[in-house]
Amino acid sequence: MITTQFLISMPGGGEWLWIVLGVIVLFGGKKLPELAKGIGKGIREFKEAKEGVKAEFEDGLKKEHPVS
Repeated sequence: MITTQFLISMPGGGEWLWIVLGVIVLFGGKKLPELAKGIGKGIREFKEAKEGVKAEFEDGLKKEHPVS
């Protein structure tokens, strides 16, 4: 019986170098700051949305089960 395993891990140093070079080739050096800014904005918006959902969930729990 043959089993196949897929091992997924974080890229190592050499792999990061290839990834960075590929991004530079695809987007060009001038577009990288804009790309990084867009990624940062997206992450910030995601965190804000996550906190909003968490607050709504906690408010709903407090309304259902008020603390005496």
